[in-house]
Amino acid sequence: MLVVRNLHAGYGLSEVLVGTSLEVKPGTVVALIGANGAGKTTTMRAVSGLITPSRGEVLLDGQPVHGLSAFRIARLGLAHSPEGRQVFGPLSAEDNLLLGAYRRLPRFLGFRARAAQDLARVYQLFPKLEERRLQLAGTLSGGEQQMLAIGRALMARPKVHAPRRAFHGVLGVRRSGNAAAFREGVPPPSREGACSVDGYMVNVIVEGQTEELHTIH
Repeated sequence: MLVVRNLHAGYGLSEVLVGTSLEVKPGTVVALIGANGAGKTTTMRAVSGLITPSRGEVLLDGQPVHGLSAFRIARLGLAHSPEGRQVFGPLSAEDNLLLGAYRRLPRFLGFRARAAQDLARVYQLFPKLEERRLQLAGTLSGGEQQMLAIGRALMARPKVHAPRRAFHGVLGVRRSGNAAAFREGVPPPSREGACSVDGYMVNVIVEGQTEELHTIH
């Protein structure tokens, strides 16, 4: 689904990623774990097109996407929820969620009706958002804005969802399905093989089926 090979990326003359490689298979959740400055954010930015890698390749569903702009990668099915939430403050929480579905639903007639099923799924995952659906996003708490940013990405029904600090500061998540929502409806893959990050920047990866990850403490 998502393959990163020998990725080099950074900022100006500072190279942060040196030969990073990883694989995200359909139906799995992969976590990058490392200290501050290890390159986790840079990895996500390079994969999603927010910065351009200097070397290496990124394949999304077999298609090369390294070097493409962020909006083109998003249209191909990768949703990135960056650190800092970045919600549209003057809009309601529900309008923020609907924006996530904008690229794949009718622009005019039937938009809200077609989005209703996805809204229900997000509200089931984050009940607090349903309570706050008419509230301006800028007035939500930090944790609620994080829920909103994740929910907005899920509204796009992405092939791959790349959230930064996915549930940092988030309370009241319904545990039954919170990770499964990222890959819902995808057939489970084989457990053969292991995801890896080569090089010194990102030092641990956790990979597995959603049900298995629920047992990790």
